[in-house]
Amino acid sequence: MGRSGVITFKGNPMTLEGNDLAVGVAAPAFSLHYAENGIQTLTLDDLKGKPSIISVAPSLDTPTCAIQTKRFNEELAAFGDKINAVTVTRDLPFAQARFCGAENIKMRTASDYQTHAFGSDYGLTIEELKLLARAVIVLDAEGKVAYKEIVSEVTQEPDYSAALAALRMLV
Repeated sequence: MGRSGVITFKGNPMTLEGNDLAVGVAAPAFSLHYAENGIQTLTLDDLKGKPSIISVAPSLDTPTCAIQTKRFNEELAAFGDKINAVTVTRDLPFAQARFCGAENIKMRTASDYQTHAFGSDYGLTIEELKLLARAVIVLDAEGKVAYKEIVSEVTQEPDYSAALAALRMLV
């Protein structure tokens, strides 16, 4: 069941597929993929034990997504190994790895390209584009949703300060 009118892309209303993830609930399990010595799997269980920030974007090959990823990479460096930081897109894992290498991005990237289940389970698939909406999710160490922002206009950047403040409260 799609949620219409929640977001726009260049002013055009878009429909989000999947459930609307609420703050305070346990995050749905996921299986994402990344390139490191072939294709590896990243799951929710891999993130448990530390607070996590999941920066979600349509594609790293677009200007706003690149800005978002670089900005979070810089801002999150101060947390060191106290947190998990992941960028999720539907780009192929190899394209994500190339982008991060070229831009000196240290935060982990993971892709929802195989099953699209992350997008559906987190309510972030843009039905019309089959890409992920721009969003930021902060999870506590047990995997509960502590903060969520779905950016209302896909071409705009997220509220970095609100997401970082939510993360700081958990560290």
